[in-house]
Amino acid sequence: MAAWLSGLDGERLERVLVARPDGVAAPEPQSLGEVADRLRRQASVARVLPRLTLPCLQATEALAALGTASRAELAYLLGVSGADGVRGLDEALGGLAELALVWPDGDGQLCMAEPLRLAWHTPLGLDAPLVELLADTASEELRRMLVALGVKSPGTTRRQRLSALVGHHSDPEQVTALVAGAPAATRKLLGRLALRGSERAAQEDEFGEIHAGSPPGARWALERGLLVQDRYGYVPARMPAEVAFALRGDDWHAPFDPVPPSVSSAPVTSEDVDREASAAATAFAADAASVLAVCSASPPAVLKSGGVGARELARIGKAARCDDGVVRLVLETAHAAGLLAADGDRVAATDGYDAWAEREPAERFAVLLQAWRELPFAPSQARGEDGKALPVLAGTPPCVACAQARDGLLIAAAILPAGRGAENAAELGPLIAWHRPLAEELHRDAVPFATHVREAELLGVIARGALSRIGAAAREHDAKALAAACRRLLPAAAKTARFGTDLTAVVTGTPSASLAALLDATADREAGGTASVWRFGPGTVRRALDSGRTPEAIVADLAAVAVGALPQPLSYLVHDTARGHGRMRVTTAACVIHGEEPALLAELAAHRQLTGLGLRRLAPTVLVGRSPLDDTLAALRAAGYAPVAEAADGTVRVEKPQHRRAAAPVPRPRQPERASGGRATNARKKKKSRGAADAPDVGALAAKLLAAPPIAPEPDPENGIPYNTDVEEITAYYARLLPLADIRQLAHAISKRQAITIEYVDASGNYTVRTISEIDLDAPYIYAWCHLRDDDRVFTLSRVHGVMPA
Repeated sequence: MAAWLSGLDGERLERVLVARPDGVAAPEPQSLGEVADRLRRQASVARVLPRLTLPCLQATEALAALGTASRAELAYLLGVSGADGVRGLDEALGGLAELALVWPDGDGQLCMAEPLRLAWHTPLGLDAPLVELLADTASEELRRMLVALGVKSPGTTRRQRLSALVGHHSDPEQVTALVAGAPAATRKLLGRLALRGSERAAQEDEFGEIHAGSPPGARWALERGLLVQDRYGYVPARMPAEVAFALRGDDWHAPFDPVPPSVSSAPVTSEDVDREASAAATAFAADAASVLAVCSASPPAVLKSGGVGARELARIGKAARCDDGVVRLVLETAHAAGLLAADGDRVAATDGYDAWAEREPAERFAVLLQAWRELPFAPSQARGEDGKALPVLAGTPPCVACAQARDGLLIAAAILPAGRGAENAAELGPLIAWHRPLAEELHRDAVPFATHVREAELLGVIARGALSRIGAAAREHDAKALAAACRRLLPAAAKTARFGTDLTAVVTGTPSASLAALLDATADREAGGTASVWRFGPGTVRRALDSGRTPEAIVADLAAVAVGALPQPLSYLVHDTARGHGRMRVTTAACVIHGEEPALLAELAAHRQLTGLGLRRLAPTVLVGRSPLDDTLAALRAAGYAPVAEAADGTVRVEKPQHRRAAAPVPRPRQPERASGGRATNARKKKKSRGAADAPDVGALAAKLLAAPPIAPEPDPENGIPYNTDVEEITAYYARLLPLADIRQLAHAISKRQAITIEYVDASGNYTVRTISEIDLDAPYIYAWCHLRDDDRVFTLSRVHGVMPA
């Protein structure tokens, strides 16, 4: 690798460093050897693999199966032919070289970074080579294999016998001829295993045929090293890579797709794309403003298990006139942008929301679009693998495959020919899979990547099956270009409305914050999107009057934002509703004072000593106060008056003195005396006889106190018991619901990668018991193999309620 790097000029070396997802050019010049070592240290296959195209992955898998091979050998294995195949292989190897994953050495052999080679457990379905599989085989067993093959051993040592066996099986012609003379059952078994190749497939489908004591066909192959069995016979037999290669034949080639799949396209102009993208972005900006306004006025409640549930989402969608997918997308992007945050058992708007709401629609939309571009999951995904509704803002674990699916979508739309767009955006799925083969297809999608495509269409990133201006800027992560594209496609906020005689108000485009607040206060929103509609009625006008507005102020405010004169029916509605508003009043009162002498009640209302009661005159003979009944009676009597209290039915309440009494102690049952010589009697006798001999030794106690350390060690949070390992401390910090015993049991299982059974409450609030193994801790999550689902799963530590042995 160092020799290859030495042939790079400064510009290409800089591109290699920048291409690495975690490789940043050093601030000071370094030697090529230091750069090579740095690249080895910083190699992160887990981050690089999802970014590779399908031909790059296929080439690396084939090279991992071959080991070190020349370009010609790799091309032969991949079956490269024609100009497209040659060009595709050159582009794949060039892309891998730019990432410092595959490079040619001085002899023309292709070398691969070791972490990338280890990423393929069974490349092309091939098992390990014969040398590795026979590493623990005894020399005598190797001799018996050579005898069965009719091969003369070059020596008596184990190394010599193994070398002879490997030499025989490395010759495809000899292996083919050997298998041709095998029993029919053996030929059928070996042919099936050679094509399947996978150890897991063998374990699932062939375990009954190839374990110890298997039929003669399998035993014939085991005796000649065509299959290798472990010494105990509990693991399925494995086929060496040399044998699988030979049995597949010279005409077998590894899969290689150098040309991306074709997509049915239709002609489309840039004006058409801009028009549709503008409509979609404008509608989403208006919907986002409505959804966040609802959340600001009435913050959604959070489920006990975390996140905003389906009921709150339905309430927000009904109030904002948006469907569930839009509400989910707005909430997740707004939360990522810092416009929403958890506040106890609610999700409330932040101070940043107020500033965001005052900005122009293009600026609002750009903030949410940038947040969507960086989200590590699909925010509009409504249901999980089990079909249950997923809450929003529930701390979804990061999903690199989902983020790569979004990248692949933008790339797929960008490479379409100029002036062409996909006839159906859903047909971009195969193209996404070619550019990002490790991208995740959501389980509930009827068409691959349908959720990601739908999100891009809602945001105007894709319009008419082509990448829009804002989509191109989002793909390049160019904030300035994105802001410019949004300003070009999204109109300015509307500050006026058209009022109709049918008591409606229509706003074209996205209303400004002040206009939306005025109309929301005086009318009900009926529709949103590119044109928002509000409807007035007696209830909406009464709501505005209840907020303290006068009818004159309401008419004046509406006339100020109206296009033309305010319709007469709307003015009549406001004034007619105002005539009946406030004809009766309701007040709160802690107590009521009434009497037959108006002068006496007027004196009480004006008495300085009684101002603390908050007395207010409702009628000449009626006062109301804000203090409770008993406090009012005490204050009046202290001021020299003689009031009486009334019961709820209007009768005079007779006040009897209340005397406090303590609860009588419960007598303890008397224990029967034991017979003479019992422990209780003897203890009392001994106590009387010891006398002063039991007095504590004050000097010994003082010496013990002086010998103690001056400062006691600070106890750990868990009853003073310190944690044994860092894993225990981290687990205890996030798994707050677990007792110390369960924390230690779970931490031990994580450290030893042992199986454990947990009581778990999922994101939907459902209780379940799972047995998990192969646990990896990435706080606040644990990644493990779930025995119930028979698949990898992610568990949140805070939702683990109990731990039991597996």
